[in-house]
Amino acid sequence: MLNLFGGGAGGRKVPLITPAQAAEMLRAGDALLVDVREPAELAQTGRLKGAINVPLATLAQRADPAGPAHEPAFRTDRPVILYCASGKRSDAAGQALLGLGYGAVYNLGGIGAAAAAGLPVERG
Repeated sequence: MLNLFGGGAGGRKVPLITPAQAAEMLRAGDALLVDVREPAELAQTGRLKGAINVPLATLAQRADPAGPAHEPAFRTDRPVILYCASGKRSDAAGQALLGLGYGAVYNLGGIGAAAAAGLPVERG
């Protein structure tokens, strides 16, 4: 069962998922894994295997399908799993994506808990 938190865009909340749920979603299909931390943080700790890095400050620009800086990996019909250091920035990122019309947005929380649960971390 998903634990919900956050203010929600238009009353919607960003579901908090477990590392096991995230791993299953990634294995099952087309989910996009996004690390919303700053590059300096990635240099210190690495990132979860397969994640793209889009810092929270630039997320809205890169995820907006109508924007000039749109990152093609972001599609409103594709599930997006977000994480950061603690889960706060990834929740804010989820709210931004919901506001842009994304339908399936999930908060994995912090990288430390995900790595401790066995999700692989890559460095470099």
